[in-house]
Amino acid sequence: MQDSRNESAVEKLDRNWMELLQELRVLQTGVQILAGFLLTLPFQSRFETLDDFQTNLYLANVALAALTTALILLPVSVHRRLFRLHLRAALVSSADRIAKVSLAGIGLLSVGTTALVFDVTAGRAAGLTAGAVLLAVLLILLVYVPSRLRRQAEKEN
Repeated sequence: MQDSRNESAVEKLDRNWMELLQELRVLQTGVQILAGFLLTLPFQSRFETLDDFQTNLYLANVALAALTTALILLPVSVHRRLFRLHLRAALVSSADRIAKVSLAGIGLLSVGTTALVFDVTAGRAAGLTAGAVLLAVLLILLVYVPSRLRRQAEKEN
């Protein structure tokens, strides 16, 4: 497929970097919303009634939210360290991989949070079912659909 942008390699790297930053901003907002929700839970009176499974799931979700937040911040930190070293290709390549791992983290965080909420409000079976269903939906949306679109685009070119 021929790119009609007529841009240099450096211009393409700059554009790719800006696109990655926009994607990371969206991911960061999602993580912040879920993390904020999770951090308010211990201050609710019902939190004290959680069983061991629910408490462990809650703590796993908080840890995953913190780790995913750190991952999303990583490209900014790397950029600050590599700034003016003319390593844009390495920066874009690493940020691409980090964004993919961050997507997986947010997906797992969404699954865990959904499972926790359903578990607390509707019971263990509902929590496990809701988590499994959301996991399946996210795998379809985040893995299968992009892979299929890529295969279709490759066939057309």
